[in-house]
Amino acid sequence: MTGETDLSVLLKNIKPFLNEGEYVFCTVDDLTQIDIGDVVGTFKEKECTTLILSRANADRLNLSYSLVFAWITLSVHSSLEAVGLTAAFSKALSAEGISCNVVAAFYHDHIFVNIKDAEKAIKTLSALTH
Repeated sequence: MTGETDLSVLLKNIKPFLNEGEYVFCTVDDLTQIDIGDVVGTFKEKECTTLILSRANADRLNLSYSLVFAWITLSVHSSLEAVGLTAAFSKALSAEGISCNVVAAFYHDHIFVNIKDAEKAIKTLSALTH
């Protein structure tokens, strides 16, 4: 099943969903001590591997982090070839002074915002449907 590419349809059906919990970004050099079931996302960079995981798992694994995030999923099934969706929501969030870290997965876009901005981000994203 392919995702939606039409920006107007994507924005009309964006339906942001606030996942429960607190999430953090951590870095590790060695993945052998990490259970992939504890991880929300990974990205291998030249310097290290970045992990996105729950704050509770990071604390249990004694991993350091600098910020605590809320995880928002855009419920619309966006195509990996869609043009403009990231620009539209990041512009709206930026106008409200909300920083965002974005992960585009196969079915949905996932936005990580400072935990203190979670509700404001949901309202801002929901307003894009109009």
